[in-house]
Amino acid sequence: MKSFSVTAGAVALALASVWLHAQGSKPGSGAKPPKTRTASFIQIDRLPLATMIPPPPSSDSETAKSELAALHRIQDGRTAEQVKAAQTDDAEEDIFLYRTVLGEGFRADLLPLTAVLSSQVHGDEPVASDGLKTLYQRPRPYQVDPTLHPVCKVTTKHNSYPSGHTLSGYLLALTLVQMVPEKSAAILARADDYAHNRLVCGVHTSSDLEASRRIAYAIFGEMLQNPQFQQELVAARAETRQALHLNP
Repeated sequence: MKSFSVTAGAVALALASVWLHAQGSKPGSGAKPPKTRTASFIQIDRLPLATMIPPPPSSDSETAKSELAALHRIQDGRTAEQVKAAQTDDAEEDIFLYRTVLGEGFRADLLPLTAVLSSQVHGDEPVASDGLKTLYQRPRPYQVDPTLHPVCKVTTKHNSYPSGHTLSGYLLALTLVQMVPEKSAAILARADDYAHNRLVCGVHTSSDLEASRRIAYAIFGEMLQNPQFQQELVAARAETRQALHLNP
């Protein structure tokens, strides 16, 4: 991998500038106003996320070339069943994707408190990731290599780093581990599988996923300090454990 001259402090300042611009800029004539996202459980100014991950590998680096080669191997070997599973995960970004671990009774319609918590945790993902995506503007792999053929939803934006799906998946997994700790290994394994399916989709690279995994743990530590999150987590835990016939 090529060395980078950008320091962590400079990256952090750049990220702060991006975020402040997004919050404070006014739309020009005929332009849509920027979408304002409100976090439920995190204070983004307390999370220097850009100092926690390296910049993405440059497109001409050996690392980037190796990542594209890996995607080609996945593309060449993926089965119809794997494609279907990846497309299902692409469409689902809530805590109930973990019903593959907890069973079909783990459903939003049966667990309204858990569904609300899931929505709020997932909603915090773009608050955390949008600034990083804007800062780095990494092209998607299929934008770099037209011989890659994604099988999931695509975008024209350069916003590959970090992966939003992966970040959300790990945040939801870490939340669920607090609710059903006896299933922690299986939940985290499913989170890894959910992340890997972004490669099967052909829409991310392994370094995108690793960046998301790293910052998920930092963000979740911040969430655990939030009194509202603590309160909602207790209620969702009790609801889920009762529905799954687990000890309180």
